[in-house]
Amino acid sequence: MNIRQLSISVIAMLATNMSAWAQDVFREMSYSPKQTVFYLNSPKRPTLSLWSDGDGGQPLRTVKMRADGKNRWKATVKGDLKGQFYSFNIGRGDTPGVFAKAVGVNGQRGAIIDLRQTDPEGWADDHRLTTHSPADLVIYEMHHRDFSIASHADHPGKFLALSEPWAVDYLKSLGVNAVHILPSFDFASVDETKLDKPQYNWGYDPLNYNVPEGSYSTDPYTPATRIREFKKMVQALHKAGIRVILDVVYNHTFDLDNSNFQRTHPGYYYRFTKDGKPSNGSGCGNETASEKPLMREFMLESVKYWATEYHIDGFRFDLMGVHDIPTMNAIRQELTALDPNIFIYGEGWSAGSCALPNDRLAMKANMKQMPGIAAFCDDLRDAVRGPFSDDHKPAFLAGLPGSEESIKAGITGMIAHPQVDYTKVNYSKEPWATEPTQMIAYVSCHDDMCLVDRLKASIPNITSSELQALDKLAQTIVFTSQGVPFMLSGEELLRDKKGVHNSFNSSDSINALDWGNLQRYPGVTDYYRRLIALRRHHPAFRLGSAAAVREHLEFLPSQPALVAFHLKGLDGIDSWSNIYVIFNGNRETRTITLPEGTYRVVCQNGQIDETGLTILPGGDVKVSGQSAMIMVK
Repeated sequence: MNIRQLSISVIAMLATNMSAWAQDVFREMSYSPKQTVFYLNSPKRPTLSLWSDGDGGQPLRTVKMRADGKNRWKATVKGDLKGQFYSFNIGRGDTPGVFAKAVGVNGQRGAIIDLRQTDPEGWADDHRLTTHSPADLVIYEMHHRDFSIASHADHPGKFLALSEPWAVDYLKSLGVNAVHILPSFDFASVDETKLDKPQYNWGYDPLNYNVPEGSYSTDPYTPATRIREFKKMVQALHKAGIRVILDVVYNHTFDLDNSNFQRTHPGYYYRFTKDGKPSNGSGCGNETASEKPLMREFMLESVKYWATEYHIDGFRFDLMGVHDIPTMNAIRQELTALDPNIFIYGEGWSAGSCALPNDRLAMKANMKQMPGIAAFCDDLRDAVRGPFSDDHKPAFLAGLPGSEESIKAGITGMIAHPQVDYTKVNYSKEPWATEPTQMIAYVSCHDDMCLVDRLKASIPNITSSELQALDKLAQTIVFTSQGVPFMLSGEELLRDKKGVHNSFNSSDSINALDWGNLQRYPGVTDYYRRLIALRRHHPAFRLGSAAAVREHLEFLPSQPALVAFHLKGLDGIDSWSNIYVIFNGNRETRTITLPEGTYRVVCQNGQIDETGLTILPGGDVKVSGQSAMIMVK
């Protein structure tokens, strides 16, 4: 064995030992009909309490836990405890621990259950879906309540709504093959004992990271219900060929002092400034310390648990820029070993200054150090619709010049391309993606104004016809880019949120999808379906590698508020060997010169037909204002 082989062997052994250590540290309860063993990692001796209910009442018994290694405690309780609840206390208040897998109402106590009894029929046959390339994904971001609360669902606002035929059939008909669901773990801001009263939250306020949220279940008091119903949702979507991506929020907790982290291992899981105050890179009052071994391993074990127990296909990391680079790479490595199809992406920024320097954090600018992980592209987003910093300032969609190079960079997937001048790109003065699949292409998400509201705010006196045209144009840029396309649920319905910028706790009247828009704007929904199908049918729009993009994608000369490109040499890749795509953000018609030949127009004036809308000769081609034009030579 040479030195290199020996080094690999040692690293593998250390990784195995670390994994075994992590599994032991984050195993807080092991149930069998004969006995249940409880564990806790804490610097102080905890007291274990057993309860008959998930809230209220007096403990059935209390048990002093005994030492089981450094900062490790253990208690064995004989008998069949299934159906009971438990909590730990080191003198800072009761907690179910940091890795509870089942909880009672409002998540204050852990629950003793047999997880195998939460599996729906056929669950053993369910599996994560394979993906040839992340570029093949069509990600549809949704909030459980938004999507189904105003529908004819049997279970409006619940996990089960996404298992109902109407929901699955709608997503399939749209062409979606991945749903990104906003936080679905147990969060703190909705009182599960008062679900008869209007309550709303996006869920970016973590309480228990490894248990589904109770308010999305039909019975938050029965611990197995939320788990079983979440699995039924995943199972139904998988049967339809739709992947499930979980929005994870490891960067902060709902609060610091009363968090399970702080009540278990005070001061350890968070970052603090030099003067001892909680660092606030999350903008929510605290930030977790992913670089510390326990927090890093917690994140690793948590994502692996969701991937194995719930068959999750991908993870979107909220404020990924708060986490350190080695932790994100370790997550990628561990999930790849489990299933290389699992997709990872996140926000390549923080919400404030972190206690670690930016060059150590999973920021967008550092994406080249994180292969296999993607980030949202605000460069493309803001070039299309206007800057995040000013809701009223427009960009390309208003016909303003100056965003052309940023849009070109986004079309390539933010990779190095000889025809993109990064000195003119809005936020990134050099390419930040090694491969186009590291870039999430989008124009709106749950954060900030949705696309319709942004257009209304930034383009005075916009008409309904302009609104529909620009909505279509914006998404055509997204879905013909070489990155991974992402859309907010309801954009295909011309969704609005009454101009509310941050609707995290707004009412259903603001957030709910208005399904009546299917009848009001049928042309918009139909365009989305055809646009998604166009991408699915033609691999030229999702080449998947930087080398292929540089070889096959060339830009035509830009004009103010007009960007055009040619996908060429596609024999053996696509049934269309030469594709020309033109985006005109101007209100007026513009002329672009193409090589002589015969062209079949498949997208023009807000319509898509892959069999052809019309035939045009080459030379000077007129492109209508506020529209995309796609031609096949």
